[in-house]
Amino acid sequence: MALSHPPELSQGASHRLRLDLAYDGTLFHGWATQPGLRTVEGEISEVLSMIARGPVTLTVAGRTDAGVHASAQTAHADLPQNLWESALRARSSTSAQERSAESLAARELPTQAQTIHALTIQAGERLSHRINSILARRYAQYCEERGQRVPRGTSDVLIHAVQPVSSDFDARFSAIGRAYVYRMSDGQAARSPLRRHDVVWLGGGALDVDAMNEAAVALLGEHDFLAYCRPRQGATTIRTLRTLRFSRADGGVIEAEVEADAFCHSMVRSLVGAAIEVGSGRRAVGWMAELLAARSREQAAPIAPAHGLTLQRVDYPPAGEWATRAAAARRRRDEVPAAGKQGDCCDG
Repeated sequence: MALSHPPELSQGASHRLRLDLAYDGTLFHGWATQPGLRTVEGEISEVLSMIARGPVTLTVAGRTDAGVHASAQTAHADLPQNLWESALRARSSTSAQERSAESLAARELPTQAQTIHALTIQAGERLSHRINSILARRYAQYCEERGQRVPRGTSDVLIHAVQPVSSDFDARFSAIGRAYVYRMSDGQAARSPLRRHDVVWLGGGALDVDAMNEAAVALLGEHDFLAYCRPRQGATTIRTLRTLRFSRADGGVIEAEVEADAFCHSMVRSLVGAAIEVGSGRRAVGWMAELLAARSREQAAPIAPAHGLTLQRVDYPPAGEWATRAAAARRRRDEVPAAGKQGDCCDG
């Protein structure tokens, strides 16, 4: 991901940083911090608090359940100003001789903006490397305590990039879309023990992917997805589903691509679970539309296993629109006119 030009550093006590990260959800009890349980938020918050020498709160684009993975998750945290400034001042790993050679080879001197941009990238890389090093040590210790050995320097959660953003950026509410992929195998030929943690092995014979796609069409657009959600108190279940598409990837694994402005709790897994019922022939093609129209938890869709689900993208508008988007997303959909309705939560 290309880092944007940083905002001017504020003079306050804290500075907002965006974190782009990935994780294998197998050994986590979901994203959200839970006392006594290992969670993604808990691990990262512990490390950030250690580095910042004080409590750090994370805000995430989409909270994920236990077992769910992410290849491209986004979060933000407000860290002490001096921590970021220290990363900016830290010496680069590039030697003085290499820097001199690079300077001589340059055709023109960099502009001030280019210099600041380069320093920002380097500072982000240093900070992410520091975080990842501690995460790897904690992961190794966790596994060793359970009699398991892991490759040195690896972890099941990784920070890909750290960059400064303005206080207008909200990882959750500034987002304009989320994209998930759900992977499943309906035959032994497509199964690999190396993918057992992110591909669900289904029994019962081959699925009819064409029937699943036919059933999915009726759910596209803005609807009340109560039958496909576990509703949270005070949160709407109205969402705009942009993509629900099933296809066979290389090797025969079936992939479900699911995109929306936001998702309510267990929505993606419910959509997939219902589609599996259609693909297996246990339900008619029109059944998914009937569930949607019923808008009832008494006829709720079945929920597919968690480990087949991976968050693969979070979309944001240009920086100038972060605040506007966040304000709109915080309004409940059922309290504003239809033309201006926006999502208010983002659980996959």
